[in-house]
Amino acid sequence: MTQSTILNAGKNCWQKKHAKRVALLIDGENYYPALHAAIQKAQDSVFILGWDLDTRIRLLRDDSDTSGLPAELGAFVSEVLKKNTQLNVYILNWDWAMVYTLEREWLPLQKTEWKHQSRLNFQLDGECPTGASQHQKVIVIDDDIAFSGGFDLGKSRWDSSDHKADDSRRIDPDNNTYPPFHDVQMMVQGEAAKALGNLARERWHRATGQHLPNPVENLETNAWPEYIEAWFEDIDVAISRTLPEYKDYKEVREVEALYIDTINKAEKLIYLENQYFTSWKIADLLVNRLAEENGPEVVLVLPLMTGGWLEQATMDVLRFRVVCKLQAADKYGRLRVCYPHRDELGDSYISVHAKLTVIDDRLLRVGSANLSNRSMGFDSECDLSIEATNEDEKKTVRRFRERLLSEHMGMSEEAIHDALSADNSLTKLIDQRMDEPHTLRHLDCQVSEYANDILPSSAIVDPEKPIAADQLSEMFISDEEQPSARKQWWKIIGALAVVLVMTAIWRWTPLSEWLNVDMLQHAAEQVKSYPFTPLIVLVVFSIAGLLAFPVTLLIVTTALTFGPLWGSLYSIIGSLLSSIMGYAVGHYMGKSTIEKLSGSSLSKLSQRIAEHGILTVITVRIVPVAPFAVINLVAGGSHIKTRDFILGTFIGMLPGILAITVFADSLMQTVRNPNPTQIGIFVIVIVVVIAVMFGLKRLINRKTKA
Repeated sequence: MTQSTILNAGKNCWQKKHAKRVALLIDGENYYPALHAAIQKAQDSVFILGWDLDTRIRLLRDDSDTSGLPAELGAFVSEVLKKNTQLNVYILNWDWAMVYTLEREWLPLQKTEWKHQSRLNFQLDGECPTGASQHQKVIVIDDDIAFSGGFDLGKSRWDSSDHKADDSRRIDPDNNTYPPFHDVQMMVQGEAAKALGNLARERWHRATGQHLPNPVENLETNAWPEYIEAWFEDIDVAISRTLPEYKDYKEVREVEALYIDTINKAEKLIYLENQYFTSWKIADLLVNRLAEENGPEVVLVLPLMTGGWLEQATMDVLRFRVVCKLQAADKYGRLRVCYPHRDELGDSYISVHAKLTVIDDRLLRVGSANLSNRSMGFDSECDLSIEATNEDEKKTVRRFRERLLSEHMGMSEEAIHDALSADNSLTKLIDQRMDEPHTLRHLDCQVSEYANDILPSSAIVDPEKPIAADQLSEMFISDEEQPSARKQWWKIIGALAVVLVMTAIWRWTPLSEWLNVDMLQHAAEQVKSYPFTPLIVLVVFSIAGLLAFPVTLLIVTTALTFGPLWGSLYSIIGSLLSSIMGYAVGHYMGKSTIEKLSGSSLSKLSQRIAEHGILTVITVRIVPVAPFAVINLVAGGSHIKTRDFILGTFIGMLPGILAITVFADSLMQTVRNPNPTQIGIFVIVIVVVIAVMFGLKRLINRKTKA
């Protein structure tokens, strides 16, 4: 019986395009050298779309390359441009959120080797909804070959497939070692690459307003590295995207549609590797398949823990919730949730960053989309898929999965193939090797009750679409009460409504364009000449924060106007005063008022604040579970001690304020007139920020594990 086609252009993919060749590049030791070799051959254009980029990353970690070109990305791109005067390079990097400030390279275009390259075009891309990210990881060379997958050109991504505990090559540009890292990228040549070139040009147009031309016609180019062997030849490749609704652009949910179709059509095995697993929709699909008496096996390979402690306090908690649903549905024992284990790594672990799917021996998918809600409709994503149509292609799909399992389980590909051919059950093989020193082990996704209670729903932490002002209000104000109850407690409704309306005004109206750093700094410069300047600044800061004015904007303005020392001091005192004013209003309203009419989310938050005091205040200041002003009101009604509230607010907000003020001031000073004094201040405050953050991490971890 002929199987129906899974990949359908216009439904679960944007386009299906022919590829002359396709290669699967597993781990950085295979991807980065291939990219280095391909860019050397570029004649017309190179497009780089990324979530993160660091010019200092070394693409090569050994002496196998004989080109004589630099291994470091920034110097390498500069040298290639010097050698080819017809080449243009276009780099589009996500205009990242402040939370990533300490992890990223600042002002790559100001690097010496890039400063005077007129044909190197670098842009930060913030053309996405508030809170969303540009997560596509696509590189296109001459519309001839293209790369897409989970890899960014970030600083801690290179690793070998051995993932050794002490690999001296696994070192970042700051000379720091980092844990083993696993990811996959697909390389395509032909019409599929041209389609990705069109995607890159459209992204460039959205970000800059510029229409870029296609590569010159009849360009005789072959950027495919000679040493790379193709996994597939003459095959169709499907391109699936996620694009959120934004301005005049409609949302695109091809990534989600393809997950739905592939999971529903799986017959024997659903194999997934992913950095995250928080998507309620994917979980529900898998629950339905696990409930079938003769449904497919489901194997998820995830990291033991996600990246930093903030992710562990949010995304790992959401992961726990969806995995519990899967385990409850697994009455036939076909589910395995695993992580790659190596005894030699000790307390370290392999960071699984890949985003790939293999369905039976039929479909192979590599991309940027996580198994998270935001990857389904909030962040931009790009996945490439191949559907096998003959026996040779099916063998290649199977070989790819066996190559991955060989890496994870410490067995040869032949041994993996023989074991699965004999028993036809990956779950049984995993169970048989559970105690081996190098294998896939069952992942216990358990988190502390405290962490699970304090974290709000995924709609806030991991949204699947942009959140409108009215939807945000609904998250924090319950509609369950009858009109008579609302009238009885009009005070809390009015106060919360004012906060939420003011938040919406500052964020989603033309006022947000008028209220910018330049305008505020101009006003602040005028204030500097007045008597009682500190008092004026603190009063403005306090009242603005109480009215839900963007506090981050105030902090940046204060830092640029008064410098890091006084800017930090004004910001901290102003934030505390604003918090205390909100706390006083909440205290006046009373605990019963808030509990009866604020809805379950805020009632639970109020209860946690009352029970756990200072630690909860620290946590909600760092993990954004509700707007700043709303937290103040809820805390005031929770009967937490004023001293604990003030101290928790101070500790929780201090790292962010210091980071913002230091980096904002350092940026301006570096651009204007760098000097040793400023550099010294910068280093000292960074040390303090890191020390405070490390202390907070230990404090919260101790409490959440208790």
